[in-house]
Amino acid sequence: MTARLFDLVGKKPGPAKQRRINPPRLLLQSFLVLIGLGAALLKLPVATTSPITWMEAAFTATSAVTVTGLVVVDTGSQFTLFGQLVILTLIQLGGLGLMTFAVLTALALGFKLKLQHQLVAQEAFNEISLHTARRAGASIAGFALTAELIGIVILSSFFVPELGWSEGIYHGIFYTISAFNNAGFALSPDSLSEYVTHPGITLSVTALFIAGGLGYIVMMELVEHRSWRKLSVYVKIILGATLVLNIIATLAVLVLEFANPETLGALDSFTDKLLAAWFQGTTPRTAGFNTLDIGALTAGTSVLMLLLMFIGGAPNSTSSGIKISTFVILLAATRSFLRGNLKVSFFRRSLSQETVLKALATATLGMAIIFLAVFSLSATVNDEFLDIAFEAVSAFGTVGLSRGTTGELGTVGQWIIMAVMLIGRLGPLTLGYTLTIRRKSHVQYATTEFPVG
Repeated sequence: MTARLFDLVGKKPGPAKQRRINPPRLLLQSFLVLIGLGAALLKLPVATTSPITWMEAAFTATSAVTVTGLVVVDTGSQFTLFGQLVILTLIQLGGLGLMTFAVLTALALGFKLKLQHQLVAQEAFNEISLHTARRAGASIAGFALTAELIGIVILSSFFVPELGWSEGIYHGIFYTISAFNNAGFALSPDSLSEYVTHPGITLSVTALFIAGGLGYIVMMELVEHRSWRKLSVYVKIILGATLVLNIIATLAVLVLEFANPETLGALDSFTDKLLAAWFQGTTPRTAGFNTLDIGALTAGTSVLMLLLMFIGGAPNSTSSGIKISTFVILLAATRSFLRGNLKVSFFRRSLSQETVLKALATATLGMAIIFLAVFSLSATVNDEFLDIAFEAVSAFGTVGLSRGTTGELGTVGQWIIMAVMLIGRLGPLTLGYTLTIRRKSHVQYATTEFPVG
């Protein structure tokens, strides 16, 4: 069946058909098919403990495929074991990318990838080299399966003593896949709040979603080169920025929530407060889990989380957002301009103008999408502005955190959030293709001055 599928897709098209090949469209169609199939499976009586609507099934499937974690029905109580396994499968496929599995299957069956397959692979991995894109498929799968296996063993060792062997191992599997893929789906309506003071579970979950958010390129280079000096500039930037953001966010949450009786103020020891602050400071960059009530956070913490959700994780990872590399490049470009230097550089390496413009375009499109989402939700959902904005940014960054607006969205609001989740997941890929494979103009115009600021 799989062989026949690739044989059909791999048929050599005519010249006109070749010109119409559009990798972003193929990726979008693949995700839509997976969402439709997932919704159909979740609508089956065997998937739920009580009937759900088609809208609820579609929203859940979209949230799983886009590894977001926003839910309109409780995952642990509403879905049976079959339904939860469907959600896990959607998360795994969405997190690693449909094209990763397609390319790996084709290579495993001995098929030679046609040009259109290579372009889709290139788009899925956001790579420049087609050869690198093919090789990346095996690296992604190997990295993901290894990380998830380690996570399952560690988390199960914490869950088994409390829940027993079968349920404990299942919890280990569920939370490992959900955490590594930055999905944020949980088996409890309050996420991981009952483990807020459990260092083993909270630190293991954060390690998983941070590893998934760093991506295979960073992790593989860390394994290969265990010396800071040997790491590439890209990996150094990603690691350094991730560490700085996590530390700043943790300290900010600790200060802002320290006396809040509904969050950190309810915890007894400073160690417990610090652990909870660490979890809340790291989870907004697309993980979606929480150990504190997000709706009870102060306005300052919520605004901080808006920024963290917008930034997201690293490129070629299971996270979304505009990507941490984009954020760092924009900061560096601003610093260079203020210093009167027109070149942007890191570690004695200069960035091309194209890279800087790509970062600018990514951030601009991200802000435009969020503005449209907030505007649309404000016109259709009766809720506080901060809660609506939080929901929109969470959907765009495929984070899954909510201040309680998800359940109040209504049909129109759910359609809006579903669209934003899909755009947030596929947007960077589409932009990468547009900026990599495009027609260049050879016409040059005279320079003109234009006032800015």
